[in-house]
Amino acid sequence: METTVLRKADFNPKVCTYWLLTGILTCIFTVIGIPFLLIWIPLGSELTKRYLKSIECVLTPKSLHVKKGVFNRVEKTIPLEKITDMGLKQDVIMRAFGLEQLTVETAGQSGAGALVSLTGVVEARAFREAVLEQRDAVASKEPVSAPSAPVASADVTVVLLREIRDSLQRIELNFRDRS
Repeated sequence: METTVLRKADFNPKVCTYWLLTGILTCIFTVIGIPFLLIWIPLGSELTKRYLKSIECVLTPKSLHVKKGVFNRVEKTIPLEKITDMGLKQDVIMRAFGLEQLTVETAGQSGAGALVSLTGVVEARAFREAVLEQRDAVASKEPVSAPSAPVASADVTVVLLREIRDSLQRIELNFRDRS
């Protein structure tokens, strides 16, 4: 197991107020949730603090480790070579609190949206750049498969292009014959 930590994400404590306010606004705008406000404000305050304490995001030489959750714990290890993009999102309320949401998207993930979303990462842009730089470093160290015979790459390309051309000509002739 990897133990080298290249960078650890810290989270802004203002994110608790952001989550609490988001819950309050949701209750108000849904109208049905207004009575729930009496429960949400004290309970939400405690839950958001616990949730903030549960979040951990660590960059190692080969992966990104994310742990979070109060009731349902989620732990994900994302290999850096699978990360296709890391986005930054900032809505109006986040901007007011000076917060950003970091999203991690991977190759082959099922469903739409991000695989992992982390709201309130301190210096989110710098953390994002560190992860992307490490991903690129890992990708550049991977060996590239070489051709079995010691042939110049230009020669291989020409041979492959000729084979593709010939195959396409055969396919074209088959279509003409069937018409």
